[in-house]
Amino acid sequence: MWFIGLLVFILILGIIILVHEFGHYIMAKKSGVYIYEFSIGMGPVVYSHKGKDGIDYNLRAFPVGGFVQMAGEIYEDDGEIPKEKFLCNRPALQRFCVLVAGVFNNFVLALLCLFIISFIWGPQNEKAIISGVQEGSAAEKSGIRSGDELIGVNNHDFSSWDVGQLYLYFKYDSNEYEFKLRREDGNIETIKITPNIETLDGGEERKVFGIQIDTKQEKNFINCLKYPFIKFKNMLLSMIITLKGLFTGGLSIKNLSGPVGIYQVVNQSLSLGISQLIYTLALLSLNVGFINILPFPAFDGGHVLFMIIEKIKGSKINSKIENAFTMVGFILLMLLMIFITFQDIINLF
Repeated sequence: MWFIGLLVFILILGIIILVHEFGHYIMAKKSGVYIYEFSIGMGPVVYSHKGKDGIDYNLRAFPVGGFVQMAGEIYEDDGEIPKEKFLCNRPALQRFCVLVAGVFNNFVLALLCLFIISFIWGPQNEKAIISGVQEGSAAEKSGIRSGDELIGVNNHDFSSWDVGQLYLYFKYDSNEYEFKLRREDGNIETIKITPNIETLDGGEERKVFGIQIDTKQEKNFINCLKYPFIKFKNMLLSMIITLKGLFTGGLSIKNLSGPVGIYQVVNQSLSLGISQLIYTLALLSLNVGFINILPFPAFDGGHVLFMIIEKIKGSKINSKIENAFTMVGFILLMLLMIFITFQDIINLF
Protein backbone atom coordinates (compact mmCIF):
# COMPACT_ATOMS: atom_id res chain seq x y z
CA MET A 1 0.00 0.00 0.00
CA TRP A 2 2.84 2.39 0.82
CA PHE A 3 4.23 1.91 -2.71
CA ILE A 4 0.90 2.89 -4.30
CA GLY A 5 0.73 5.85 -1.93
CA LEU A 6 4.21 6.93 -3.02
CA LEU A 7 3.26 6.69 -6.71
CA VAL A 8 0.09 8.75 -6.13
CA PHE A 9 2.13 11.27 -4.11
CA ILE A 10 4.61 11.65 -7.00
CA LEU A 11 1.74 11.89 -9.51
CA ILE A 12 -0.05 14.63 -7.53
CA LEU A 13 3.16 16.62 -7.02
CA GLY A 14 4.00 16.16 -10.70
CA ILE A 15 0.61 17.50 -11.80
CA ILE A 16 0.89 20.56 -9.53
CA ILE A 17 4.47 21.31 -10.63
CA LEU A 18 3.66 20.76 -14.31
CA VAL A 19 0.64 23.06 -14.16
CA HIS A 20 2.65 25.74 -12.33
CA GLU A 21 5.68 25.67 -14.62
CA PHE A 22 3.53 25.43 -17.75
CA GLY A 23 2.02 28.78 -16.74
CA HIS A 24 5.46 30.42 -16.74
CA TYR A 25 6.43 28.59 -19.92
CA ILE A 26 3.43 29.44 -22.08
CA MET A 27 3.31 33.07 -20.96
CA ALA A 28 7.05 33.48 -21.57
CA LYS A 29 6.68 32.04 -25.08
CA LYS A 30 3.74 34.33 -25.84
CA SER A 31 5.76 37.30 -24.55
CA GLY A 32 8.74 36.51 -26.79
CA VAL A 33 11.09 35.59 -23.95
CA TYR A 34 13.91 33.16 -24.84
CA ILE A 35 13.63 29.87 -22.90
CA TYR A 36 16.60 27.56 -22.31
CA GLU A 37 14.96 24.76 -20.34
CA PHE A 38 11.64 23.44 -19.07
CA SER A 39 12.23 20.96 -16.22
CA ILE A 40 9.95 18.93 -13.99
CA GLY A 41 11.73 17.77 -10.84
CA MET A 42 15.07 18.77 -9.40
CA GLY A 43 18.54 17.19 -9.38
CA PRO A 44 20.09 14.98 -12.07
CA VAL A 45 18.39 14.73 -15.47
CA VAL A 46 16.84 11.28 -16.06
CA TYR A 47 15.19 12.09 -19.40
CA SER A 48 15.87 14.91 -21.87
CA HIS A 49 14.30 15.97 -25.17
CA LYS A 50 15.46 18.82 -27.40
CA GLY A 51 12.41 20.49 -28.91
CA LYS A 52 12.21 21.96 -32.39
CA ASP A 53 11.97 25.32 -30.65
CA GLY A 54 15.44 24.76 -29.18
CA ILE A 55 14.17 24.30 -25.63
CA ASP A 56 15.50 21.42 -23.48
CA TYR A 57 12.53 19.54 -21.98
CA ASN A 58 13.87 17.62 -18.98
CA LEU A 59 12.58 15.21 -16.37
CA ARG A 60 14.76 15.26 -13.25
CA ALA A 61 15.26 12.73 -10.48
CA PHE A 62 13.56 14.34 -7.46
CA PRO A 63 9.84 15.22 -7.84
CA VAL A 64 9.92 18.16 -5.41
CA GLY A 65 9.97 21.11 -7.77
CA GLY A 66 10.60 22.30 -11.28
CA PHE A 67 11.63 25.37 -13.22
CA VAL A 68 11.54 27.23 -16.51
CA GLN A 69 14.97 28.73 -17.21
CA MET A 70 14.49 31.96 -19.13
CA ALA A 71 17.01 34.43 -20.52
CA GLY A 72 17.48 37.58 -18.46
CA GLU A 73 15.35 36.69 -15.46
CA ILE A 74 17.20 39.37 -13.46
CA TYR A 75 19.63 40.98 -15.92
CA GLU A 76 21.05 40.45 -19.44
CA ASP A 77 22.99 37.22 -18.93
CA ASP A 78 23.76 35.94 -22.45
CA GLY A 79 25.55 37.91 -25.18
CA GLU A 80 24.16 35.64 -27.92
CA ILE A 81 20.49 36.38 -27.18
CA PRO A 82 18.75 39.42 -28.76
CA LYS A 83 18.10 42.10 -26.14
CA GLU A 84 14.33 42.06 -26.71
CA LYS A 85 14.20 38.35 -25.75
CA PHE A 86 15.46 38.93 -22.20
CA LEU A 87 12.69 38.79 -19.59
CA CYS A 88 14.17 41.81 -17.81
CA ASN A 89 13.76 43.87 -21.02
CA ARG A 90 10.12 43.02 -21.68
CA PRO A 91 7.35 45.53 -20.84
CA ALA A 92 6.35 45.56 -17.18
CA LEU A 93 2.91 44.03 -17.82
CA GLN A 94 4.41 41.11 -19.75
CA ARG A 95 7.01 40.50 -17.02
CA PHE A 96 4.28 40.55 -14.40
CA CYS A 97 2.14 38.08 -16.38
CA VAL A 98 5.10 35.70 -16.83
CA LEU A 99 5.89 35.84 -13.10
CA VAL A 100 2.35 35.23 -11.83
CA ALA A 101 1.21 32.77 -14.54
CA GLY A 102 2.31 29.75 -12.47
CA VAL A 103 0.32 30.90 -9.44
CA PHE A 104 -2.69 31.65 -11.66
CA ASN A 105 -2.56 28.11 -13.09
CA ASN A 106 -2.39 26.57 -9.62
CA PHE A 107 -5.47 28.54 -8.55
CA VAL A 108 -7.33 27.46 -11.70
CA LEU A 109 -6.41 23.81 -11.06
CA ALA A 110 -7.70 24.08 -7.47
CA LEU A 111 -10.99 25.58 -8.67
CA LEU A 112 -11.35 22.92 -11.37
CA CYS A 113 -10.87 20.13 -8.79
CA LEU A 114 -13.50 21.72 -6.52
CA PHE A 115 -15.94 21.92 -9.44
CA ILE A 116 -15.40 18.21 -10.17
CA ILE A 117 -16.06 17.35 -6.52
CA SER A 118 -19.12 19.59 -6.39
CA PHE A 119 -20.84 18.26 -9.52
CA ILE A 120 -19.98 14.57 -9.05
CA TRP A 121 -20.17 14.06 -5.28
CA GLY A 122 -22.13 17.15 -4.32
CA PRO A 123 -21.25 20.36 -2.46
CA GLN A 124 -20.55 20.52 1.25
CA ASN A 125 -21.92 22.92 3.81
CA GLU A 126 -19.15 25.33 4.76
CA LYS A 127 -20.85 26.55 7.94
CA ALA A 128 -19.94 24.94 11.26
CA ILE A 129 -23.38 23.47 12.01
CA ILE A 130 -23.24 21.13 15.00
CA SER A 131 -25.01 17.88 14.10
CA GLY A 132 -24.20 15.88 17.21
CA VAL A 133 -22.97 16.31 20.78
CA GLN A 134 -21.20 13.41 22.46
CA GLU A 135 -22.83 12.25 25.67
CA GLY A 136 -20.86 13.27 28.75
CA SER A 137 -18.50 15.45 26.71
CA ALA A 138 -17.27 18.95 27.49
CA ALA A 139 -19.66 20.28 24.85
CA GLU A 140 -22.72 18.68 26.46
CA LYS A 141 -21.73 19.93 29.91
CA SER A 142 -21.34 23.45 28.49
CA GLY A 143 -24.85 23.48 27.04
CA ILE A 144 -24.03 23.07 23.34
CA ARG A 145 -26.91 21.52 21.39
CA SER A 146 -27.38 19.92 17.99
CA GLY A 147 -28.41 22.55 15.47
CA ASP A 148 -26.20 25.26 16.97
CA GLU A 149 -23.84 27.02 14.56
CA LEU A 150 -20.32 27.73 15.81
CA ILE A 151 -19.39 31.23 14.57
CA GLY A 152 -16.49 32.22 16.84
CA VAL A 153 -13.71 30.89 19.06
CA ASN A 154 -11.94 33.11 21.62
CA ASN A 155 -12.96 36.39 19.93
CA HIS A 156 -12.08 35.06 16.45
CA ASP A 157 -15.25 35.20 14.35
CA PHE A 158 -15.64 33.05 11.23
CA SER A 159 -18.24 31.81 8.77
CA SER A 160 -16.67 28.48 7.75
CA TRP A 161 -15.60 25.32 9.54
CA ASP A 162 -12.26 25.42 7.67
CA VAL A 163 -11.33 28.57 9.55
CA GLY A 164 -13.04 27.47 12.77
CA GLN A 165 -10.94 24.31 13.04
CA LEU A 166 -7.82 26.38 12.55
CA TYR A 167 -8.63 28.64 15.50
CA LEU A 168 -9.02 25.56 17.71
CA TYR A 169 -5.33 24.80 17.00
CA PHE A 170 -4.17 28.26 18.08
CA LYS A 171 -2.18 28.65 21.30
CA TYR A 172 -4.10 30.29 24.14
CA ASP A 173 -3.07 31.22 27.67
CA SER A 174 -5.83 29.11 29.15
CA ASN A 175 -7.36 25.74 28.31
CA GLU A 176 -10.78 27.35 28.69
CA TYR A 177 -12.38 28.35 25.38
CA GLU A 178 -15.12 30.81 24.55
CA PHE A 179 -17.46 29.51 21.86
CA LYS A 180 -19.71 31.96 20.08
CA LEU A 181 -22.87 30.18 18.95
CA ARG A 182 -25.88 31.02 16.80
CA ARG A 183 -28.77 29.07 18.23
CA GLU A 184 -31.48 27.57 16.03
CA ASP A 185 -33.80 30.45 17.00
CA GLY A 186 -31.19 32.94 15.68
CA ASN A 187 -30.00 34.20 19.07
CA ILE A 188 -26.25 34.67 19.58
CA GLU A 189 -24.76 33.25 22.79
CA THR A 190 -21.22 32.93 24.13
CA ILE A 191 -20.42 29.97 26.34
CA LYS A 192 -17.25 28.77 28.05
CA ILE A 193 -15.98 25.25 27.45
CA THR A 194 -12.98 23.35 28.81
CA PRO A 195 -12.13 20.41 26.51
CA ASN A 196 -11.11 16.99 27.79
CA ILE A 197 -7.47 16.06 27.19
CA GLU A 198 -6.64 12.71 25.60
CA THR A 199 -3.10 11.35 25.46
CA LEU A 200 -2.32 9.60 22.18
CA ASP A 201 0.32 6.95 21.49
CA GLY A 202 3.69 8.67 21.65
CA GLY A 203 2.61 11.07 24.39
CA GLU A 204 0.95 13.69 22.17
CA GLU A 205 -2.05 15.37 23.77
CA ARG A 206 -5.32 16.05 21.93
CA LYS A 207 -8.14 18.36 23.01
CA VAL A 208 -11.58 16.77 22.71
CA PHE A 209 -14.68 19.00 22.67
CA GLY A 210 -17.22 16.30 21.78
CA ILE A 211 -18.99 17.92 18.82
CA GLN A 212 -19.75 16.70 15.31
CA ILE A 213 -20.07 19.11 12.40
CA ASP A 214 -22.66 18.57 9.66
CA THR A 215 -21.12 19.00 6.20
CA LYS A 216 -24.12 17.85 4.16
CA GLN A 217 -25.73 20.25 1.71
CA GLU A 218 -28.56 19.88 -0.76
CA LYS A 219 -27.24 18.96 -4.21
CA ASN A 220 -28.71 21.33 -6.75
CA PHE A 221 -27.24 23.29 -9.66
CA ILE A 222 -26.93 26.59 -7.78
CA ASN A 223 -25.23 25.02 -4.75
CA CYS A 224 -22.90 23.03 -7.02
CA LEU A 225 -22.00 26.22 -8.87
CA LYS A 226 -21.40 28.32 -5.74
CA TYR A 227 -19.54 25.75 -3.65
CA PRO A 228 -16.17 25.79 -5.51
CA PHE A 229 -15.85 29.57 -5.16
CA ILE A 230 -16.91 29.58 -1.50
CA LYS A 231 -14.58 26.68 -0.68
CA PHE A 232 -11.71 28.31 -2.58
CA LYS A 233 -12.19 31.53 -0.60
CA ASN A 234 -12.31 29.68 2.74
CA MET A 235 -9.21 27.60 1.93
CA LEU A 236 -7.31 30.73 0.92
CA LEU A 237 -8.47 32.56 4.06
CA SER A 238 -7.26 29.61 6.18
CA MET A 239 -3.80 29.92 4.62
CA ILE A 240 -3.69 33.67 5.32
CA ILE A 241 -4.73 33.06 8.94
CA THR A 242 -2.11 30.28 9.25
CA LEU A 243 0.60 32.65 8.01
CA LYS A 244 -0.56 35.34 10.41
CA GLY A 245 -0.63 32.80 13.26
CA LEU A 246 2.98 31.76 12.54
CA PHE A 247 4.15 35.38 12.77
CA THR A 248 2.10 36.25 15.88
CA GLY A 249 2.89 33.02 17.74
CA GLY A 250 -0.68 31.70 17.59
CA LEU A 251 0.57 28.69 15.65
CA SER A 252 3.85 26.82 15.95
CA ILE A 253 6.14 26.02 13.04
CA LYS A 254 5.54 22.41 14.11
CA ASN A 255 2.10 22.71 12.50
CA LEU A 256 3.74 22.93 9.05
CA SER A 257 4.39 19.89 6.86
CA GLY A 258 7.13 19.12 4.34
CA PRO A 259 7.29 16.39 1.69
CA VAL A 260 7.09 13.57 4.26
CA GLY A 261 4.04 15.12 5.92
CA ILE A 262 2.40 15.73 2.54
CA TYR A 263 3.04 12.08 1.61
CA GLN A 264 1.18 11.04 4.77
CA VAL A 265 -1.76 13.29 3.85
CA VAL A 266 -1.88 11.82 0.32
CA ASN A 267 -1.66 8.28 1.72
CA GLN A 268 -4.57 8.95 4.08
CA SER A 269 -6.58 10.51 1.24
CA LEU A 270 -5.97 7.40 -0.88
CA SER A 271 -7.76 5.28 1.69
CA LEU A 272 -10.76 7.66 1.71
CA GLY A 273 -11.50 7.51 -2.01
CA ILE A 274 -11.17 9.45 -5.25
CA SER A 275 -13.09 12.53 -4.07
CA GLN A 276 -10.70 13.00 -1.14
CA LEU A 277 -7.69 12.59 -3.46
CA ILE A 278 -9.07 15.26 -5.78
CA TYR A 279 -9.68 17.52 -2.78
CA THR A 280 -6.08 16.96 -1.64
CA LEU A 281 -4.89 17.90 -5.13
CA ALA A 282 -6.97 21.11 -4.92
CA LEU A 283 -5.63 21.94 -1.45
CA LEU A 284 -1.98 21.33 -2.36
CA SER A 285 -2.28 23.24 -5.64
CA LEU A 286 -3.78 26.20 -3.81
CA ASN A 287 -1.00 25.97 -1.20
CA VAL A 288 1.71 26.01 -3.87
CA GLY A 289 0.09 29.01 -5.55
CA PHE A 290 -0.35 30.89 -2.28
CA ILE A 291 3.22 30.27 -1.09
CA ASN A 292 4.71 31.24 -4.45
CA ILE A 293 2.92 34.60 -4.55
CA LEU A 294 4.26 35.64 -1.13
CA PRO A 295 6.67 38.62 -1.45
CA PHE A 296 9.66 36.58 -0.32
CA PRO A 297 12.96 36.33 -2.27
CA ALA A 298 13.22 33.08 -4.28
CA PHE A 299 9.42 32.98 -4.70
CA ASP A 300 7.55 34.36 -7.71
CA GLY A 301 6.10 36.98 -5.40
CA GLY A 302 9.62 38.09 -4.48
CA HIS A 303 10.41 38.79 -8.12
CA VAL A 304 7.13 40.70 -8.45
CA LEU A 305 8.08 42.74 -5.38
CA PHE A 306 11.43 43.71 -6.94
CA MET A 307 9.60 44.66 -10.14
CA ILE A 308 7.19 46.89 -8.18
CA ILE A 309 10.14 48.54 -6.38
CA GLU A 310 11.74 49.23 -9.77
CA LYS A 311 8.54 50.89 -10.99
CA ILE A 312 8.34 53.06 -7.85
CA LYS A 313 12.00 54.17 -7.94
CA GLY A 314 11.97 54.57 -11.73
CA SER A 315 15.15 52.60 -12.34
CA LYS A 316 16.40 49.03 -12.23
CA ILE A 317 17.58 47.48 -8.98
CA ASN A 318 21.24 46.54 -8.91
CA SER A 319 21.33 42.93 -10.16
CA LYS A 320 23.93 41.96 -7.52
CA ILE A 321 21.57 43.12 -4.76
CA GLU A 322 18.61 41.23 -6.20
CA ASN A 323 20.76 38.11 -6.70
CA ALA A 324 22.01 38.33 -3.12
CA PHE A 325 18.48 38.62 -1.70
CA THR A 326 17.29 35.74 -3.88
CA MET A 327 20.19 33.53 -2.77
CA VAL A 328 19.65 34.32 0.92
CA GLY A 329 15.92 33.63 0.51
CA PHE A 330 16.65 30.30 -1.19
CA ILE A 331 19.08 29.25 1.58
CA LEU A 332 16.57 30.16 4.30
CA LEU A 333 13.89 28.25 2.43
CA MET A 334 16.09 25.14 2.20
CA LEU A 335 16.94 25.34 5.92
CA LEU A 336 13.25 25.60 6.76
CA MET A 337 12.48 22.63 4.50
CA ILE A 338 15.20 20.53 6.16
CA PHE A 339 13.87 21.40 9.62
CA ILE A 340 10.25 20.60 8.68
CA THR A 341 11.24 17.35 6.95
CA PHE A 342 13.29 16.26 9.99
CA GLN A 343 10.28 17.04 12.19
CA ASP A 344 7.95 15.07 9.87
CA ILE A 345 10.26 12.04 10.05
CA ILE A 346 10.28 12.18 13.86
CA ASN A 347 6.46 12.34 13.88
CA LEU A 348 6.28 9.47 11.39
CA PHE A 349 8.22 7.12 13.67
